[in-house]
Amino acid sequence: MTFTKTTEQSSKYEHLEKMSVSNLLSNINNEDKTVPLAVEKALPQIENLVNAIVPKMKLGGRLFYIGAGTSGRLGILDASECPPTFGVPFDLVIGIIAGGDTAIRKAVENAEDNANQAWFDLQAHNISENDVVVGIAASGTTPYVIAGLEECNKNNIITGSISCNAGSPLSLTAQFPIDVVVGPEFVTGSSRMKAGTAQKLVLNMITTATMVQLGKVKGNKMVDMQLSNSKLVDRGVKMIMDEVAVSYEEASDLLKKHGSVRKAVDYYNQ
Repeated sequence: MTFTKTTEQSSKYEHLEKMSVSNLLSNINNEDKTVPLAVEKALPQIENLVNAIVPKMKLGGRLFYIGAGTSGRLGILDASECPPTFGVPFDLVIGIIAGGDTAIRKAVENAEDNANQAWFDLQAHNISENDVVVGIAASGTTPYVIAGLEECNKNNIITGSISCNAGSPLSLTAQFPIDVVVGPEFVTGSSRMKAGTAQKLVLNMITTATMVQLGKVKGNKMVDMQLSNSKLVDRGVKMIMDEVAVSYEEASDLLKKHGSVRKAVDYYNQ
């Protein structure tokens, strides 16, 4: 397959600086509307990856994301939201960014071009055959990410990828590639836009589907969520009220006593 870097192709729009704010926003929105359709085409690939992740996690494995720049930040975002949402340990889903934590806020020069660092970063977490590593790179050409997956492949670790260019070097490296081809960006080459949105949607799908498969959702409720603020405590109380016939005050007491919606409901139904 011929590799075409559509994420770097020229925008369909010219003279952006001459557009009104209204036209700018309308045109950006029109481009954004195409993203879910591109993700839809990749659903079979996403399914294949989730079906590879779930058995490994049931054996005690973890899910790693590795990326650079926007892609790395999106992986960290998705990983960081799993503990509060699903009540899982903070190290079950781990996001790693080229350049380390400094790169979350500020670009680290040449970090994405370092072809050796990703494997060192993964080894710092005692990576093993029980784990799954997903490389994220809109371009599909980031050396840090590709080399990291190559080392994982050599060490019998399952690899996946999320790229926005079909047939990219990253996609050819990963055992379970996901290609979401969103086409040229509104601002030429600004892959934080449509490509970033596509990556976020796919990441949401991967972890949500995985956690549902692992039993971390009951019905449609986050019954294992961390009760880290008043809003979540109130949500938890109302979840208990939906499940069992108790008042708000009784549900609140159950939640305080047992620490999670699941445990409170299970105790009440004993």
